[in-house]
Amino acid sequence: MQKKIFLNEDEIPRQWYNIAADLPGTINPPLGPDGKPISPEMLAPVFPMNLIEQEVSTERWIDIPDGILDMLCRWRPSPLHRAIYLEKALKTPAKIFYKDESVSPAGSHKPNTAVAQAWYNKEFGIKRLTTETGAGQWGSALSYACALLGLECKVFMVKVSFEQKPFRKVLMQTWGGNCVASPSNETIVGREILKQTPDTPGSLGIAISEAIEQAVGDESGQTRYALGSVLNHVMLHQTIIGLEAKKQLAKAGIKKVDTVIGCAGGGSNFAGLAFPFTHDKINGADIEIIPVEPASCPTLTATPFSYDHGDVAQMTPMLPMHSLGHKYIPAPIHAGGLRYHGMAPLVSHAVEAGLMTPMAIQQLECYEAAMTFARTEGLLVAPETSHAIAATIRKALEAKETGEEKTIIFNLSGHGLMDLNGYAKYMAGDLHNISMSEKEIEESRKISMGGNPVPKI
Repeated sequence: MQKKIFLNEDEIPRQWYNIAADLPGTINPPLGPDGKPISPEMLAPVFPMNLIEQEVSTERWIDIPDGILDMLCRWRPSPLHRAIYLEKALKTPAKIFYKDESVSPAGSHKPNTAVAQAWYNKEFGIKRLTTETGAGQWGSALSYACALLGLECKVFMVKVSFEQKPFRKVLMQTWGGNCVASPSNETIVGREILKQTPDTPGSLGIAISEAIEQAVGDESGQTRYALGSVLNHVMLHQTIIGLEAKKQLAKAGIKKVDTVIGCAGGGSNFAGLAFPFTHDKINGADIEIIPVEPASCPTLTATPFSYDHGDVAQMTPMLPMHSLGHKYIPAPIHAGGLRYHGMAPLVSHAVEAGLMTPMAIQQLECYEAAMTFARTEGLLVAPETSHAIAATIRKALEAKETGEEKTIIFNLSGHGLMDLNGYAKYMAGDLHNISMSEKEIEESRKISMGGNPVPKI
């Protein structure tokens, strides 16, 4: 029984898949302050035009430049594993596969878009990138990409993760990144928030505001902002994961996939695996596609599809997405990459179209699943990835009850070797489940809209 399926370097996909070409219905555009759709030129102070072109593109296939392929081949194609030992432990007839994105230099899927964004910025003449990071995976990835291309990198890291995961900062510094806790005293937004709530744990929405402020505030025009999730071009770059996985499953003799699973915070690793399979579902394939989020941050499972800003200071356009409200301050769970208030517009649209079935799981079940995985397959995964494993175990046990020989694939989005504090707290019994009530969700959304109800799309 083959445990690992590899591709040769000459089999790496040469194009990204753009799901915007195939989603049913009309895709809602981002809106400006006047409530009208924004033009590509309005994004120019924030992103280089070559990435803006990808953001608004409806072409199905977009070529990957050779310069980006050269960097991707440092760790890609990533292996596909058959989780034989987990299957045996669960006594399930299901076949379980996982795409191992932890093999990248930064230990997660994030470099797939980091090297692409850094490359396009350099081609456009940009010298410096600013960004935010939650758990530190994205900040690490962009620092690495900037090191490869000789760009400066400034990272605003959500304060609670900055304190929970100090070695992420060291990793960023190793690659030349400058990492500060957010909110910080380096921006107008940060100073104002610290003045109002000096003990705030921070949020990705705050960190995004700080990073954008520094980017657009550079009068030389040589700084741009890079985002690690949510936006269309980020989802695009990540589809290399699912495109590789489909080739590997074919090599393993798998003709049909029944369930595709990924953890979902902003949507990037989930979309990376799921979008190529969603293309098959749009074209008639019978596939269950599950984005899994924390019960403490239930965007897809508990909020309506509506317009909201991507950041606290409302510097981003209004995006069509499921959102807890841009002023939402998340609970300090250890899955820092899943604490974003909104979900990628393309993922949100796909859920609304009935192409995906979101699931929310409590963190104790996720940690238990991660421990089971570590004691069977041997890998210690990131707390974010543990959500995908928990959902996978649920589906595998369902197959055990029905006796169906299902094929399940999930995305192992990153390793947990810098998340040992969370595992230590779990094993010591110091973690607990956190949920948001309907009233708390409603209040969070109303606060973000100035006390007004949020209109649904």
